[in-house]
Amino acid sequence: MISEHEKRSQPAQEQPVFRKVGENLYRLESSGGYYALIKRGGKQFRRSLKTKDRKLAERRLAELRAKVGALTISEDANLTFEETAKRWLDTIKHSLSASTVVRKEIHIAQLVPFFSGISIRNATAHHCDQWVSRRGPELAAQTFAHELEVMKAVFQFALERGLILSNPAVSIRRKRITPAKIEVPTRDQFKKLVAQIRVSDGRKDSQDKAKDGADLVEFLAYSGARLGEAVAGRWRDVNFDSNMISIHGTKTESSDRLIPMTGALRRFLERLKEEAQARPEDPIIKIQSAKKCLQTACRRLGFPHFTHHDFRHFFATTCIESGVDIPTISRWLGHNDGGALAMRTYGHLRQEHSLAMIKRVSFDDTAADNVVPLSREASVEASS
Repeated sequence: MISEHEKRSQPAQEQPVFRKVGENLYRLESSGGYYALIKRGGKQFRRSLKTKDRKLAERRLAELRAKVGALTISEDANLTFEETAKRWLDTIKHSLSASTVVRKEIHIAQLVPFFSGISIRNATAHHCDQWVSRRGPELAAQTFAHELEVMKAVFQFALERGLILSNPAVSIRRKRITPAKIEVPTRDQFKKLVAQIRVSDGRKDSQDKAKDGADLVEFLAYSGARLGEAVAGRWRDVNFDSNMISIHGTKTESSDRLIPMTGALRRFLERLKEEAQARPEDPIIKIQSAKKCLQTACRRLGFPHFTHHDFRHFFATTCIESGVDIPTISRWLGHNDGGALAMRTYGHLRQEHSLAMIKRVSFDDTAADNVVPLSREASVEASS
């Protein structure tokens, strides 16, 4: 320990000396850097202008004055992060599905403890860094990205409404997301699965349940619909005259879509309607899930444990292997990004399809039947 004598003998640390050089503008004597000090509504705003250049400091000071001038000086300035987050969600929930709203509410609840006891205007990058250090290691990359997206959106909402000067979470980067490997059933596996699910185990009502489970799996595979979209379908959504079916999207209203029926889907629906003698308001699929019968069938056949969503992948991959372009498949799936997500998700091809495609690539002198040779002039131009 340092004795009192030693403490007294040590030179006292010099306090930084600021010299006022203009309205709201100060210069630190020791380094020559410029700082701003602005007062508004009884609150002081002190900021380093991060420069030793007077002209640049004055421009940055003017920008800071504008931001401070736009701040809300009212009771709203004392809103907490949680209150601000709820206001933000209220302004966007009209464009979201009910399930998405619930997920965002969960993300908000996870973020709130890191900003408890302070107003939104007093939240700093330090509070955001605490969230990163504590939540980062325990969250999957995708969940981390979703929470971070909500945090940044709440602060951006506060910034646009004059509650804060800057977004303290703006510099936080997402964790790297490694796409999960997708297990896609082969055509043979799909046929065997459907046949296995339709087998009754002898119990009462087992045959009806087996039929309904197989019907759901077939509908998912032939339409590319999500599970929620499949069980929401009604017979009034099916138009055999135009060969179209309406799919009610579960992500957003914009994911509602009208798609043409594949031959397999049309034959399946014609058979189903004849068997059911269905009314327009009746559901196409009579059950909400085929999870148990699907798991049982996979186990009995020794297949990977395929899920409902894997048959949406099966539909997309089958379309790709049939020569349908990615943007068209993307529209059928209800994506609104022109095919970017579909390309990332389904850019792979199954090994058997890849092996078939490589046979079409030739380096022989004799051109393939479907290749038109370039003229000598065009060849020279292409190689230059």
